[in-house]
Amino acid sequence: MTRVFAVSDIHGHPEKLQASLLAAGLTDDDGNWAGADARLWVLGDFFDRGPDGIGALRFVRALVDQAPAEAVNVLLGNHEILALGMRKFGDTFVPHEGITSRSFERSWALNGGQDRDQELLSDDDVAWLLDRPLLGLDADHLLMHSDTAEYVEWGDTLDQINTRAHADLHSDDIVLWWEIWRRMTARYAFRGPGGPEIARILLQALGGRRIVHGHSIVADQLGILPQFLTGPHLYAEELVLGIDGGAFDGGPCLVVELEQP
Repeated sequence: MTRVFAVSDIHGHPEKLQASLLAAGLTDDDGNWAGADARLWVLGDFFDRGPDGIGALRFVRALVDQAPAEAVNVLLGNHEILALGMRKFGDTFVPHEGITSRSFERSWALNGGQDRDQELLSDDDVAWLLDRPLLGLDADHLLMHSDTAEYVEWGDTLDQINTRAHADLHSDDIVLWWEIWRRMTARYAFRGPGGPEIARILLQALGGRRIVHGHSIVADQLGILPQFLTGPHLYAEELVLGIDGGAFDGGPCLVVELEQP
């Protein structure tokens, strides 16, 4: 049986990602793909908060090239949208009713944007990122970056969501781009009393028996410091698995093997 793994929210710490992939047996001592017939899903957020988002991106892109086709898969996170929006629109005002100072540059600065990432982000990196999907389905797990139900604003099926989001990301409309950023920053949809029902509805519509997400740090949900986190968090009546270890805040970069049906 093919083993399936997921990791998320590297946030400029490629050294943590490299160590975790090595420990999982997915790379060798030199950082090259060694996962045999395993598959890896990277659920976004290479950039911001940490010092080397470009290093994280380039490392994963190298793994994609080294591994067999579809063995290493990448989904977009909200910080990819932010970094790309910053590069594309900068300090351009985002039109909105009323007086506001909304711009990608301002949000990028407020959310840990790193000058070095913007300086080294190439046209090839941009083109590659723009072609990544928002959602994936593997080993009966629905994979996404953000713990939100906002994805369904793009459509009723996984393929429809990925196709329509792809079209939006190839638009030059700053209002449309801002809406992508807004949707992708939403969180906590599966927490609280109504969380399991929201998860069930999403799984029924998009497929899978369990949601896997990053975006929201597991340690915050557990009420502990990130450095004391040892694994992912299964919640919402075991329908949702959170895997963001808080790598930028002293926590681990969790590489999680997904339970097979």
